This record gives sequence, structure tokens and C-alpha cells, in this order.
Amino acid sequence: MQTNFSSDQLADPHVAESEKILRKCVHCGFCTATCPTYVTLGNELDSPRGRIYLIKDMLENGRPADKEIVTHIDRCLSCLACMTTCPSGVNYMHLVDHARAHIQETYNRPLLDRLTRAMLAFVLPYPRRFRAALKLAKLGKPFIGLFEKVPALKPLGAMLKLAPASIPAASPMASPGVHAGQGAKKGRVAILTGCAQSVLDPAINDTTISLLTRLGVEVVVPPGEGCCGALVHHMGREETALASARQNVDAWTRSIEQGGLDAIIITASGCGTTIKDYGFMLRLDPAYADKAARVSALAKDITEYLASLDLPEPVRRPGTVVAYHSACSMQHGQKIVRQPKELLAKAGFIVREPREGHLCCGSAGTYNILQSEISAKLRDRKVKNIEATGASIVATGNIGCITQIASTAKLPVVHTIKLLDWAYGGEPPRMS
Repeated sequence: MQTNFSSDQLADPHVAESEKILRKCVHCGFCTATCPTYVTLGNELDSPRGRIYLIKDMLENGRPADKEIVTHIDRCLSCLACMTTCPSGVNYMHLVDHARAHIQETYNRPLLDRLTRAMLAFVLPYPRRFRAALKLAKLGKPFIGLFEKVPALKPLGAMLKLAPASIPAASPMASPGVHAGQGAKKGRVAILTGCAQSVLDPAINDTTISLLTRLGVEVVVPPGEGCCGALVHHMGREETALASARQNVDAWTRSIEQGGLDAIIITASGCGTTIKDYGFMLRLDPAYADKAARVSALAKDITEYLASLDLPEPVRRPGTVVAYHSACSMQHGQKIVRQPKELLAKAGFIVREPREGHLCCGSAGTYNILQSEISAKLRDRKVKNIEATGASIVATGNIGCITQIASTAKLPVVHTIKLLDWAYGGEPPRMS
């Protein structure tokens, strides 16, 4: 794609990076076939190619974002299926991230939209606040129908619908400390405790720690780490996201210096995609660039790490038929496709893949709140394909997907690690 940025514009490193990305696009349109919003809405401007045109026009002309571009960028899930499809290597992720930051800086959203986004940024990345908000959600559930009738209040209705009826107790295993491996020491890793997942399903990390320590891996829960920054990063709140990244880089760097780490284990693939990008996000910060690159290199999804170990024979082979849902952040963001399925098969599960596995389930961080109608269409399409497999349980590696799919699916949805832990001697996962 030909570009016409001035030398003054290209002096901005963010614009210069976006210009490189734009020049790689050859207008081929392969991305439209795998874009969930284009497949759902049929509008060229709701495809990656269409959004690229809008972003190019906005950045080249150095103008503030307007309602049209905000509408179409907001509808993007950042599922990154377009990057898997693109034959030219267009890094759409970095381009749309830049566009979102530009929107945040230059566009004045309607008041209720601003308040909703500010509330999400204030609550979701902080486990204590999120836990308190979920408890308060019970008081708001009777008003869901009212909120859904007012377009500007639909996000509140979507939030209340997604709020679980009960909240698990906080896990003591999430507190800073070291969990020693059993027997001969086979490795030392840190684990991301995270934010939303630690509230909605703390058993995911508990199970991960239990399995790893049984395998002889020492697991460190470092003091000082928190939300990975993905939730605010995808809302264009770049400084807040970078502050979260720096906080985590500092926490993990201390662990590296105090005993070394073989990996930083992440059990939410959405977080993994962002943490693996810390090196890029902090590339312009001389105090953090090298440390962030080291952290990104150590970041591993739990299935990615387990696949690198010499695993023993499973304690039991359940023989359960499992539909494996590959989260977009797993297959498109991190390019982890083979390992989860191979681990499940080796553990004695019968793995089935749903049709249209490349299409997003519609969760996408806060997307199922801010774009609830499109999200619901994608969810229903995903659930239909999953249930058509005839499986008795769904496995996936991202808490957002678990929450989204479980909201309407007739079969249980669990994190992949819970099934693997069961096969290797752990407790069976709850199937209800």
C-alpha cells in the first residue's frame, strides 16, 4: 500500500511503525474471509482491510478520530484471525493498537460510553474491586430488561448478564510465595495470578500449581505483580497499560535475579498474547526495553510449557470426548495450535475440533460488554458448532472464552489444565 506521510509525521516512532505496517498491505482481501465482524455484518469497513483504509486516512492526514472510524474500530475484536490469514505479514495487532490509542487521545465519546469504559478500567484489572462489583451485581440483575431497552445502557445489561450467581472464595495460593516441586527439581517458573480470572475461577491457577509441583517444578508467585494490562490496552489507555507492564516486568525481574526462571507461566491466553508483546510495547523505554524483552521471551502458555516437559504416563485415561475450543489469543495471537490438542490426546481424551474453529466466540476482553449484540451472534454460532461435535465437555485456555461459551452452552466448559491435571492424578473437574 502506498503511503504519503510527511517526514515530520514519521519522526513520531508510533507513526513510523504504523507506516511500515500499512506499506505491507497489498489489498488482497484474504483477511475478509476469516474476519468475524465482516462474516457477521458483511460491511467492508468492518473487515481488516476496511479498517486499515480508515486508519491510514486518519493517521496520514493527522486528524482526530471521528464517529465513523470509532464505530468500525470499536467493532474489531482484536481476534487477529486476519494475521493468521495474511500472506504479506501485516501486523494488524500493532496497527489497531495504535489506532485505539489515537482514538483515546483525540475523540470525545458520548458521556455514558466514557463512564462505562472508565468503570471497566477502574474495576476489572483489580481483583478486590472486581469481586466487590460482582457482589453488587446481584442488586442490579432485576433491571437487566430496563437497561437493554436503552442503547447507551446496554453495556450495563450485558455486564449484569455475565455476572455469575456465586463467586468462589479467594485462593490463598494466589498470595506471594514459593510452591516447592515434589521429588527431583525439574524446573523453576513464575505464574501470573492475573485479575479477572483470579476472581471468576481461582481454581485454574491452583490446579496449575498443583500439577506443576507434582511434576517436580517449583512455582513462584512473585510479590508485586498484577493485571497484565490487556484490558486497558485494548481500550486505548496506553499509559495505564504500560504502567501495568512495567509493574510486572519489575516483579518478574526480581524473581529472575533471585533464583532464575525457566518460564513465566500464563493460564489466560489473552494475557499471554499481551505479555509476549511487552518487548514491543516498552521498546521505547530505555529503562525497561531490555528487561521487557527478556520477560516476553520467558512468557509461556501453560500448555506450551507442559509440551516442553518429559511428561510421565497419565495416572488415568478418562476417555472423555472433548471439544477443544482454541481461543483466538491462543491460535492467532500466540500461534499455539498443536500443543493443547496433543496434550489432551496423550492424556487419554478424545479430542474433537468444532467447525469454524478460526472464528472468535465473541468474548474478546470487554467486547461482550461493549459490543453485546455482535458478541451474542458470534457466541451462538460458536456454541452451535461446539455442540455439533457430540462432545461431553469443552476445553479451552482462556477465562473470557469459558465465561462466554458457558453462558449458553448445554455442556460444561473448563480450562484445559483442569482436564490435564485430572489425567495426571488430580481431582476431577466440576462438570456442572
